[in-house]
Amino acid sequence: MNRTRTFPCVPESVGAARRFATAGLSDTSPEVRDSVELMVSELATNCIRHTNAAFELSVVRDRAEIRVEVTDRGGGTPAMRSPGPDEPTGRGLRIVDTLSDSWGLEHRTGGNTVWFTVAASSTPRPQSRPARQARSL
Repeated sequence: MNRTRTFPCVPESVGAARRFATAGLSDTSPEVRDSVELMVSELATNCIRHTNAAFELSVVRDRAEIRVEVTDRGGGTPAMRSPGPDEPTGRGLRIVDTLSDSWGLEHRTGGNTVWFTVAASSTPRPQSRPARQARSL
């Protein structure tokens, strides 16, 4: 499966992006679908909050892995933050880091792509693991 769609820079696109991303995952476990849905929601929200342009969502799936890419045409560089307990935002990339098997950032002409991968079948995750650094390609 290889699907791509462009979403406008409006709040309603977050829910539409979640539905688009999980539409082809009905045969995966609820845990995998929930993780993909949450990570897509976080990345789509970042696009809406930090850019003033449409974003593109791609979902590529084979038997072993699901890869999701969110590409925006905004400026700036996404960065993982460490918000305090009273800060209402800033946890999106931390969530992606925690739930994904791998993730990274690719700088593109006129924008950025944040991607993540997860196994197509759920496997128990360790209760605690150290934060990983995103890989740039």
